[in-house]
Amino acid sequence: MGCPDWPKCFGMWVPPTNEDELPLNYQEIFGERLKGEVEFNAFKTWIEYVNRLLGVSIGLLIFGTLLGAWFKYRKRHQKIVWMSFLAFVLVGLEGFLGSKVVSSELNPILITLHLVLAIGVVIILIYALFLAYSFEDGGFISSNRSFRFGVSILMLLSLAQLFLGTQIRQMIDLASFSTLPRTQWIDTLQGGRFYMHIAMAVTVLCAHIWFYRNVRKEEGDKVVWLDWLMALVVFEFVTGGVLGMYDIPAYAQPIHLTLATMILGIQFLMFLIFGEHKRIEIS
Repeated sequence: MGCPDWPKCFGMWVPPTNEDELPLNYQEIFGERLKGEVEFNAFKTWIEYVNRLLGVSIGLLIFGTLLGAWFKYRKRHQKIVWMSFLAFVLVGLEGFLGSKVVSSELNPILITLHLVLAIGVVIILIYALFLAYSFEDGGFISSNRSFRFGVSILMLLSLAQLFLGTQIRQMIDLASFSTLPRTQWIDTLQGGRFYMHIAMAVTVLCAHIWFYRNVRKEEGDKVVWLDWLMALVVFEFVTGGVLGMYDIPAYAQPIHLTLATMILGIQFLMFLIFGEHKRIEIS
């Protein structure tokens, strides 16, 4: 809650840089929406404001993508246009959900939906880009049913792990809103979901190692995204360990989440690459 209101921030289009720019009774005006921030925190405010600026920039870029797809592919490959349009609609919905996250004062369910929708936008853009590259090349797409099935299993495991992670994050959020120090946040985790998350992390790592070895054995270095996927999974496992062993350091949280999104994106791309043989006709 760096900005307790939306779309403005502390009632301003450009947020303040110090407390002197706010009304003397700003704490009474915004009340509980500050979520424990008794005093104005410029760092958190500007993190939230930059997040909003990036969101608007992404929306404009996706709109530009839609325009480019319309002018180039509307007569030759309309599926690219529709995927671009869907991404544009969803990024608008993402902005709407962002406003609801603020107005609900960080409702955990809305935060999770906000995250899932963002990943959905990434997946759709990857699919649109894949279609465009395939169309321009006009060639065959690599096909391997067993590897595609393997990637499907990896995606399911990663999605399950992501779901568990959102449950853990919701409990951590509640702890962060309390007066407990960060060193005691993990102690507040209830039930077995935290340990399930750890067990699933080991499972996901082992599954990726197995997949990596099998693809390497058969394809060598032909699948260029394979090394990136394996490196990201290992890094994700390490950052998870850092979060668990070092009292959830703030810097590791966004890194952990970003890596999870990148992993799902590359998995989906490899799922497409290992798809059925088909030739995209250029008319």
